[in-house]
Amino acid sequence: MTTDELLETLNKIQKYKCETQTLEIKAAKLGCPRRLYDTLSAFSNQEEGGTILFGVDEENNYTECGVYDPQDLQKKIVEQCLQMEPPVRPLLSVAEKEGKFFVSAEIPGADISERPCYYKGQGRLKGSHVRVGDSDEPMTEYEVYSYEAFRKKYQDDIRPVPRATLSALDRTLAEEYIIRLKKEKKNLSALADEEIYELMGITRDRQVTLSALLLFGRYPQAYFPQLCITAVALPGKEMGEVGQAGERFLDNQRMEGTIPEMLEQAIAFVRKNIRTKTIIDPNTGRREDRADYPVTAVREAILNTLVHRDYSVHTEGMPIRIIMYPDRIAITNPGGIYGRLRVDQLGKLQPDTRNPALARALETLGITENRYSGIPTIRRAMADYGLRDPVFLDERGSFAVILYNGAAPDRPLPDVQLTEKDKALLRFMNVPRSRQEVVAFLGLQSPTYAMQTYVNPLIEKGLVRLSIPDKPSSQNQRFVCAEAAEEKYKNE
Repeated sequence: MTTDELLETLNKIQKYKCETQTLEIKAAKLGCPRRLYDTLSAFSNQEEGGTILFGVDEENNYTECGVYDPQDLQKKIVEQCLQMEPPVRPLLSVAEKEGKFFVSAEIPGADISERPCYYKGQGRLKGSHVRVGDSDEPMTEYEVYSYEAFRKKYQDDIRPVPRATLSALDRTLAEEYIIRLKKEKKNLSALADEEIYELMGITRDRQVTLSALLLFGRYPQAYFPQLCITAVALPGKEMGEVGQAGERFLDNQRMEGTIPEMLEQAIAFVRKNIRTKTIIDPNTGRREDRADYPVTAVREAILNTLVHRDYSVHTEGMPIRIIMYPDRIAITNPGGIYGRLRVDQLGKLQPDTRNPALARALETLGITENRYSGIPTIRRAMADYGLRDPVFLDERGSFAVILYNGAAPDRPLPDVQLTEKDKALLRFMNVPRSRQEVVAFLGLQSPTYAMQTYVNPLIEKGLVRLSIPDKPSSQNQRFVCAEAAEEKYKNE
């Protein structure tokens, strides 16, 4: 950070008076803060890193108090950075303003292969933190494990199931799979079935694996009761709303069995609970029955959850959930995005595979292509149906796909006077934009200020709509100009 950039940051702090996802403020007027470890960990564990700025007293209305001694402060910051694992290498800068000194420490995001970054004095489990808004929150045990699982390439899909024996499998299904393997992979045809079992993850050290149970088990849920799908159809747009007769659910079902069986049951549940409209083609007079959602998109979304959910001991007690609202379907699986991929890269870059043996077996069985085409297929099917883009949410310990059955209705435009900046922002939002994109477009630093001053008033007037209306504060939220507003202001 240059001197001018540091001084500009100080000016913005006085303007917005808040911390952010990437900015932490410390006074350091009387000495170096004794515990920077939580923030050092949290910034290191996010892709964009973050900056700690010393010399501003947040508790005293963000007064610019200056630091006690810039040289000694830098030394003590580095000392604390060396107490982290892996060690943090901050970029330190100093600036003077009105006779007072200010210090900034830019903390780079650690490579995912080195996360979680944690304070050695507390250990990996207690010393790892994650940034949530302007707060440093302890990582959950599962979040810590997920980094370790990626780094060490754990294969939870082929972990042995101690209680299960080969008698737990439907041998006919397993034999059909072996026949397919031998036909497709000539190098396996000369091997004994027992050797193929070991090589292809049906057994591991002669014990039946989780993958084998999920593919060929007579009743997998006898060993893992929650490795299933729970599905509900709700009468209202929020969980807890009841119908006219006081009913909480319109339908409620638990899907069990193998992955192919659960997939079939889940698709049948959705088909049963979605509305079907009859459309008459005005040109041909032909009748067409049209469901609220393209079944192709629904199938891919459910299959993705079954293939890519986390099957570790940390999540084996959590089912996949399908919640059908009148206006949307939410499909949630345990385990966030695996590896280096971010939500905005889904369907664009080849991802790391969490359950490679399971995915390979389902490819052999003809259930999935295993060519990373699921997300593009969902997007294309929804677009071909004339529906809104699907929404993907990667939250702490879970991943969700939300499919909407129509474009969000736009309210009639109010008769309001808009500034040129408002109109420019509406034109910028002709495609969904993230908070970061909006902040950058406005030339601001504080998302809070940008939302309160510019975006929220447009939302209240019906000029901007949310991509995830039921989760306004979601980090994956997108803001898009309402269709009527776009038409009105696109040329102004």
